[in-house]
Amino acid sequence: MPPFLAFEDKDPGIPSRAPLVLVHGHPFDRTMWHPQLTEFATARRVIAPDLRGYGASPVTPGTVPLSRHAADIAELLDHLGVHTFVLAGLSMGGQIAMECAARFGDRIRGLVLADTFPAAETPEGRRHRHAMADRLLAEGMRGYADEVLEKMVAPYADPEVKAHVHGMMTATSPQGAAAALRGRAERPDYRGLLATLPVPALVLVGSDDTYTPVADAEAMHAALTDSALHVVEGAAHLPNLERPREFNRALGDFLARLDG
Repeated sequence: MPPFLAFEDKDPGIPSRAPLVLVHGHPFDRTMWHPQLTEFATARRVIAPDLRGYGASPVTPGTVPLSRHAADIAELLDHLGVHTFVLAGLSMGGQIAMECAARFGDRIRGLVLADTFPAAETPEGRRHRHAMADRLLAEGMRGYADEVLEKMVAPYADPEVKAHVHGMMTATSPQGAAAALRGRAERPDYRGLLATLPVPALVLVGSDDTYTPVADAEAMHAALTDSALHVVEGAAHLPNLERPREFNRALGDFLARLDG
């Protein structure tokens, strides 16, 4: 039976190194990881899925909780024969990575949390996410994409990066994005999980991220028992695209530690 999710799987055939699984944020798709696929797939297997409702994956209307995204990832990795791996997620993808750690953490060799935060949604935040879901269903993605572009990436970001990010957002299904927003509004609190995480972690954040500021990353770093923190200067919410060399250097150092 074919996997539910669309995905990219680059495998150079080096089984001694744990595969790297990359989980994108909202409202993007797996192409947001292009600089990391290019950099790391020469030395290890790298897998980047399109989450349910995003990219080329099927859309499920209504509400898609983080637990469903986590189950989709587990099912995809089972299909690909990948049992243990390093898991990296950015923004919503980071929260999905934490959900994965809660559900099948024994399969995870290392956890990378980029521009994300572990707390449960506030009542105000839940109202906002449900209102945004209603808006996307009524209006589509373009107005939202225009509004948030220079929060997703810094105003001074490279124009090609801005165009890529805007293109991902406008190509996203409003139904898929709305379902994920409703599911994310109901997410649990992962802070207790982080305090007991038994594997090394890397926390990354853009210095100019206003969605998940540096203070959130510092709090995660403090909660984790074995973690490194790297602040990517000159980037906002998508440092992997805005400053890929620096992001890749930090991620590469973390992977080298795990390989060692």
